[in-house]
Amino acid sequence: MRNLRPLMHTLQYWLVRVTPKHRYCCSISIPPTGEGEGSTSASKFRSKLATGPRFKDFIKDASSREKTPDVQDGLVKDTQSYLPDDPHIGNSRKVYFETYGCQMNVNDTEIAWSILQRKGYLRTSELSRADVILLVTCSVREKAEQTIWNRLQQLTSLKKKRSKVHGPLKIGVLGCMAERLKTELLEREKLVDVLAGPDAYRDLPRLLALAHGGQRASNVLLSLEETYADVMPVHHSSQGHSAFISIMRGCDNMCSYCIVPFTRGRERSRPVSSILEEVRLLSDQGVKEVTLLGQNVNSYRDTSEEQFSGPEPTQLSRGFSTVYRGRKGGLRFVDLLDRVSQINPEMRVRFTSPHPKDFPDEVLHLIQERGNICKQIHLPAQSGSNRVLQAMRRGYTREAYLELVANIRKIIPEVSLSSDFIAGFCGETEEDHQQTLSLLREVRYSVGFLFAYSMRKKTHAFHRLQDDVPAEVKRRRLEELISVFREEASRVNASLIGSTQLLLVEGESKRSVQELCGRNDGNLKVIFPASQAFPIRSGDYVLVKITSASSQSLRGHALGPASLRSPGKVLGKVLPQDYRDEQMEVC
Repeated sequence: MRNLRPLMHTLQYWLVRVTPKHRYCCSISIPPTGEGEGSTSASKFRSKLATGPRFKDFIKDASSREKTPDVQDGLVKDTQSYLPDDPHIGNSRKVYFETYGCQMNVNDTEIAWSILQRKGYLRTSELSRADVILLVTCSVREKAEQTIWNRLQQLTSLKKKRSKVHGPLKIGVLGCMAERLKTELLEREKLVDVLAGPDAYRDLPRLLALAHGGQRASNVLLSLEETYADVMPVHHSSQGHSAFISIMRGCDNMCSYCIVPFTRGRERSRPVSSILEEVRLLSDQGVKEVTLLGQNVNSYRDTSEEQFSGPEPTQLSRGFSTVYRGRKGGLRFVDLLDRVSQINPEMRVRFTSPHPKDFPDEVLHLIQERGNICKQIHLPAQSGSNRVLQAMRRGYTREAYLELVANIRKIIPEVSLSSDFIAGFCGETEEDHQQTLSLLREVRYSVGFLFAYSMRKKTHAFHRLQDDVPAEVKRRRLEELISVFREEASRVNASLIGSTQLLLVEGESKRSVQELCGRNDGNLKVIFPASQAFPIRSGDYVLVKITSASSQSLRGHALGPASLRSPGKVLGKVLPQDYRDEQMEVC
């Protein structure tokens, strides 16, 4: 121990020498002092730190929540905010929308715009003035996706040419394609800055804020609850006389060819109260026609309130089945349709797209009874072959479908039917194709949507079936379907020559400013000359006498203004001179 003492003295000497001076987190110089003075200085320093600015002083409006001003040493503390309360504001950036696909995408555009508008974004109809370009996309068919890919290449070129003075242009993809091709869009091709799936529109302001900060951002999560019930869409119709209203989202049918359950998620219905509020608002704005939207619109079932729950099972069309268990309770589609139609008897009500399985008689009787519910039903068949229908997992046979058609025409004699058909589905033979052609001839639709089959990843068909019909065979079969459809539609429409149709006027005809166009109850386009005897404006109801027809439209001449309450009568007592010989009842 005696030998260690010199070493201990040496260590103590060097520790004193190398011990660093204290460093302080402020600019106040604290001179070296004795032990008592140092303790006093440290105490003063801690006091200054305690009375300095706190974290909440750097948050906007946080200090304003204090009941009384914070006064220290006779001075009022600075309440200046350093950060905005909402970092996702748009700062008047201009957004340009392009919408592709179905009516649901039109409604999605209106929802997305409503959310962005609240955050300070502006909307522009000029691409050259846009700071943000958002494409609302469709993934149902390969052709629709290819259209988007081509458009993105064009926009990327535009983005590179943009002047730095205007700031960087941001490109976003919304909707079904964003969910299905997120990896390819965001990481591999790097064509977009923002991706938002159908259930992520509320997150758009945050995603765009990240994009404006130089990052790529995405949210394509699907929801079991999102219906945007509290978001009032900003309807952007050029005519302003019609509007789409989303009443439900997603689909549970799981047809083997369909990508919708994988891009839009499970079925969930918007509360009745929210829908009725939107319909009333549109009615007050002068809208004359609303279309209720959903992937399977007539399977609507609102269980948002306890009193809506009950033991009654959902009724299906006779001979139809589902891949899921039967549902019980809730306000059904017939209840919603009843309430919507009562809001304004002078406002037309349509709905799309339904599934044939969800047409119990009570829905059909309501359509027949209400004058403002259009007598037009979309009835997607997809195929006329039982073997193909089973492979598609449609839940019905050709015979059950034809029985439903007969029942609809029995209850609604003047109904107009439309349908969807797919040419060249997996395993479809020539005999299957001929059965589909015969169904077209037997039912005789007024409007048809016909497409060649396009295999979609994630679907049941992709995993279990073979896309074995050659492309040239699909094209040939599609052409034959179109040809037969047009033949039968021409006959159906020709039967309307000489009849009087009540139209909702949409505006000028695309081919001539001297002519107007509108749609009748069956959703057929009707073209007629502008009348010199009485003014006709977009959004008016008029009676038109049909003089000619084709497979796609009707032609006629206007008899006079009309009303849904008296659909077969001309309003007023004066008819145009040329038409006074018409045998029309005048009210």
